[in-house]
Amino acid sequence: MNGSIRVGNLFGIPFFVHGSWFLVLLLVTASYGTNLAASFPQLGLLAWLLGLVTALGVFASVLAHELGHSWVALRQGIDVKSITLFLFGGLANLERESETPAEAFSVAIAGPAVSIALFGLFFAIAQLTPVSGPLAAVVSLLASVNLILALFNLIPGVPLDGGNVLKAAVWKVTGNPYKGVVFASRVGQAIGWIGIVSGLVPLFAYGSFNGIWNVLIGWFLLQNAGRSAQAASLQQKLSDLTVKEAVTPDSPIVPESLSLRQFANEFVIGQTQWRRFLVVNESGQLVGTIAAEDMKTIATSEWPQVSVQELTKSLDEYPTIAADRTLLEAVNILEERQLNEIPAIDENGMLVGLLQKNQVIRLLQKDAQALSTAS
Repeated sequence: MNGSIRVGNLFGIPFFVHGSWFLVLLLVTASYGTNLAASFPQLGLLAWLLGLVTALGVFASVLAHELGHSWVALRQGIDVKSITLFLFGGLANLERESETPAEAFSVAIAGPAVSIALFGLFFAIAQLTPVSGPLAAVVSLLASVNLILALFNLIPGVPLDGGNVLKAAVWKVTGNPYKGVVFASRVGQAIGWIGIVSGLVPLFAYGSFNGIWNVLIGWFLLQNAGRSAQAASLQQKLSDLTVKEAVTPDSPIVPESLSLRQFANEFVIGQTQWRRFLVVNESGQLVGTIAAEDMKTIATSEWPQVSVQELTKSLDEYPTIAADRTLLEAVNILEERQLNEIPAIDENGMLVGLLQKNQVIRLLQKDAQALSTAS
């Protein structure tokens, strides 16, 4: 998240705080400090110190909530890239999604479960121990905060935990994880609009700013839910297409039996699109690559006698992908390995063509234009 500062590691997970967190820390400290000073005048400046301790306790509760998600994700073999505290709470950045609806549900519900457990702990301390005075007020406040944190996050709209629970439920019923995300995102957008309207009505009707937090939270839900829906729709499209359907037409494929003169005449001279080519044997299997620049190592007078095979570079660790895999899998591989292209191979080891990021984008744009024209 942009504007975040790394403050250390928690159980091996990088921990960040966003710049907005410091503003909220100041506001929460001032609010709680003011309330404590009014309730316990004898505290003096100590009230503000207790206000800071309470504010830190609130954020520690948010952090514990995110650690609940993270712990369950780690148990599923999912790497947790970071945890960030920001204006509206916290965010655990997971490496990937869970593989089943049940696992997705367990990750989503873990955060609220931790908050409920903390509520029970603080409530028990307030009720069953001889804590009194300002300390009792702080403990009771932390109990309330954790209960509110759990209940708020259970609102059934993405990106809240309740939205992820709803996503898992729809995924279980339909068997499609992307339908779950889209449905839960739409619910999140609806709730976001409700929050914005509920905050704006008092403002325009009575000039009251009491609903400003409703507007901010509603806007947050609206924006994030919209992005989640778009991402899920894109992933659905990519999962419905195979690599074979997206390989670049007229991919740069040359037979190893060609002489360099033939290679230059038929593939290099007069074209600027390709400077690197995939080399196949007589069976159509990928054996390596050749770049146009490689020909400079051979005198032009010798090109008719030298074959492409002699300049072919072995694949070594050059990755390939099965042509029947989904475009979603292919895009993930391209992103993970920071590649712009990857050769596609069929079940018999034959080279089908070259899959390029640009071609995937063009295919999606063409699909979007077709849908726009149809509507």
